[in-house]
Amino acid sequence: MIKALIATAAGAALLALAGGPALAQNITAPAPTIPPGITVEAPKVPGPSLAGNLEGNATEREAMVVLPPSYKTSPNKRYPVVYYLHGFAIDGRNFYNYMKVPEAVARNAAAGNEFIVVVPDTLTKLGGSMYSSSVTTGDFKAFIAKDLVSYIDSHYRTIANRGGRGLAGHSMGGYGTWTVGMTYPEVFDSIWAQSACCVSPRVETVESAQKLSSVPIEQGVKGDFGTRAALSSMVAWSPNPKNPPYYADPPFKDGKVDELVMAQWANNSPLAMVAGHVPALKSFDAIGTDVGTKDGLIRDDTMMHEELEKFGIAHTWLTYEGTHTDKIAQRFDEIVLPFFAKHLDKAK
Repeated sequence: MIKALIATAAGAALLALAGGPALAQNITAPAPTIPPGITVEAPKVPGPSLAGNLEGNATEREAMVVLPPSYKTSPNKRYPVVYYLHGFAIDGRNFYNYMKVPEAVARNAAAGNEFIVVVPDTLTKLGGSMYSSSVTTGDFKAFIAKDLVSYIDSHYRTIANRGGRGLAGHSMGGYGTWTVGMTYPEVFDSIWAQSACCVSPRVETVESAQKLSSVPIEQGVKGDFGTRAALSSMVAWSPNPKNPPYYADPPFKDGKVDELVMAQWANNSPLAMVAGHVPALKSFDAIGTDVGTKDGLIRDDTMMHEELEKFGIAHTWLTYEGTHTDKIAQRFDEIVLPFFAKHLDKAK
């Protein structure tokens, strides 16, 4: 079921899924095997950056924390941390389950590459935070880069500086990797975006804008994947505290597409952000991104690769035979974590 849900995004950018099938929120995946020596904790992380959000999203968020085998046996050792962001319509725990994170941490530790991996939960009322800064949903950019990092550094034996932190994510989490990374480059040493969604600026026709703007909130919270994805982006990117019940400005106004809303949405496009964040992107020790050749997001992700090239921003760009989801756990284990092993400070 989870695979079918995430794979819905493969037809196009996540926000273009208004015609997607009706699928439930909070999709579950079976708990992964915990290899010998691996410790998994699930602390509740306070999120002051989320306080006062108008959707009523929880400000205390669960984070799955996976500790390598030597964590218990080497009490003076400190470790690099990889923060791993989940996609739309799934919570952090079930993404951790689906990605079999403990097994990936164990295999990399056996190869001499020890990490703490942290998977935070950012599920919201409509299905996803978009890892954006919004008075409506909460400032999830700051939650990741400030609240979460501060909590992990103060509660675990981390290498508590930029050189000890990596940021990665899949789909909406890949989007968040780009936007959080560009906004807070001083926090993370290296980043990797897997099958990032929502890369290019979202546009609307008069018909689609009118349709989205007329969805009652009681239907919006129970809608199909595409409708909730579009509404989640709306409340994240064009918030308006004076316009209940969504507390956002819809894309249709006075019989036409609202140009200000379109500009606000474009302002949150990673592709559009690159030109204004070249120094930030060049400051990373390393950047990586990949996408499957059968993933509908390949067009947008290729455009992001080309935009980085245009500005001379060094990065690793990989495509592989695969869909939106069929090889992402394997690639996190075999490609993404070894990438961070080359660039983050080693456990010491």
